[in-house]
Amino acid sequence: MRSICYILISLVLALVPLTSALAVELNPSAPETYTVRRGDTLWDIAGRYLRDPWRWPELWEANREIDDPYLIYPGDVLRLHYVGGAPRLALDRPLRTVRLSPRVRSTALELPVPTIPVGAIAPFLTRPYVLSEGEIDAAPYVVGFPDRRVIAGVNDDVYVRSILDGPAGQRFGIVRPGEAYRDPRNGTILGFQAQFVADAVLDRPGDPAKLRLTSVAQEASIGDRVVAAGEGDPLVSFYPRPGPTGVQGQLISVLNGVSQIGQFNVVVLNLGEENGIERGHVFEVFNGGERVVDRVKSGAFNWNWREQTPLDAEMWYSGQRIQGWISDDPRINYPVPPHVEVGGGTSTFVTPYESAGTLMVFRTFPRVSFGLVLGATRPMHVLDTIRPPRG
Repeated sequence: MRSICYILISLVLALVPLTSALAVELNPSAPETYTVRRGDTLWDIAGRYLRDPWRWPELWEANREIDDPYLIYPGDVLRLHYVGGAPRLALDRPLRTVRLSPRVRSTALELPVPTIPVGAIAPFLTRPYVLSEGEIDAAPYVVGFPDRRVIAGVNDDVYVRSILDGPAGQRFGIVRPGEAYRDPRNGTILGFQAQFVADAVLDRPGDPAKLRLTSVAQEASIGDRVVAAGEGDPLVSFYPRPGPTGVQGQLISVLNGVSQIGQFNVVVLNLGEENGIERGHVFEVFNGGERVVDRVKSGAFNWNWREQTPLDAEMWYSGQRIQGWISDDPRINYPVPPHVEVGGGTSTFVTPYESAGTLMVFRTFPRVSFGLVLGATRPMHVLDTIRPPRG
């Protein structure tokens, strides 16, 4: 956990500020000063000042009196001012007094505030969680147990085929292949869920090899796959920024078994490294685009057509279907400026797209990615649309 914290604290502000053709838009309630507190995250602080928190580096102004002004600590004071009419943030850091005493003491160092809540993503940083069919077929697997039991728990031994070499104590992870992640657009398999089962260390190589379980999330059983342990350093070049222009995807799953998706839930996207997705890419989530029954046209309601007036669009479009203004339609290459889309008369209509929140990618695989929902204005659901944020 400590190594994860040290990686996360340098995510946003330790890099060269991004440039944009559009001026940053301040949050109307942005404070003139703000004192950083324990429990804050850089994303939350950025949201106090900006409509688009991922544009935080454009607002930042270095303070040369501070060794590293891009790390923010509890007690630091942020001060909003203007340079040439553009908003800027400066940092005032109070002097810290250390009181010495003649006895030896051990004191934890004050850590900078993290970019996002560490606890929300820590379990998903180093474990596999997504494997391809080829990786599953090629992986060693649990084949039995020394005492002929059918499951194994912490400190139990398992036999694995086949790990033919490696030093004693080498670390492995045991996972259980699950359902396929499929692309909703065409049904293509993007990868398979790999549910974490246990951590293990090698006792002796061979066929079968012998491993000892050091920690477990659930009992290991025959058929579970064995993979190399994660390196624990997946966020080296991670900082929030808009996703690639023109890329569009969908939420295809939510982890931890929730049905409605909200803030700090971890979601799976049908976009991955093959689509140019990197850790730190920010996307906006949209509800809508569903075809639903027009209960008036279908007769579910008593609709009095005699009450139509020249102010009624239905009168002018002579029974044509009006989908409405589509200024926020996230589909790629849709016409601008905003316009009305009209089609043939029907007893169904397509719901308009509405922004539901923001997510940020924190881990990528070849064809899928994991994202953390950082803001939600309405419930999100599997199959909702995502696109790079506007502005």
